[in-house]
Amino acid sequence: MPTVAVKKLEERAVLPTYGSEYSAGADLYALTEEELVFAPGETKLVRTGLAMEIPEGYAGLIYARSGLASKRGLAPANKVGVVDADYRGEIMVALHNHSNTEQKIAPQERIAQLVITPFLKAEFEERESLSDTVRGSGGFGSTGTK
Repeated sequence: MPTVAVKKLEERAVLPTYGSEYSAGADLYALTEEELVFAPGETKLVRTGLAMEIPEGYAGLIYARSGLASKRGLAPANKVGVVDADYRGEIMVALHNHSNTEQKIAPQERIAQLVITPFLKAEFEERESLSDTVRGSGGFGSTGTK
C-alpha cells in the first residue's frame, strides 16, 4: 500500500480513515470550533486542518460521502475536488447544501472522501480532422436510454 505524507496543521485535525477494508475513499473530517450551519443553497469552505504530499503521477479526488449527500443534501459544491501532487496547502472542502432545509456539520464530522488515483498527463495536439467512429459527434443521450 502506498504511503501519503500528511501534515496536521492543527493538533485537533483528524487523519483520513477508511470505513472498511475495501473502501476506495478515505473519509475527511471537518476541523471546526463549533457546529457549522448551512442554509438551503449555501456553500462554505470547510477546513480539514491537513496538508498532504500526494506522490507525483497521482491526484487526490474529493468526492461526496454518499450518506451525507443523499440523506442530508450536503456534497462538494464543485462535485469533485482535485488536489494536485504539487499542492502543499490545507485541504479544504467546498461543502454545499443542496437541500431545502438547514443542515449542520459537527466538529470532526466526516464531510467528504478522498480517493488517491493515478492519472495520465496528455499532450494536446491540434489537428484539422479526427478519426471516424460509429458514434461520431453524437452528444448527450445519443447512445440511447437502455
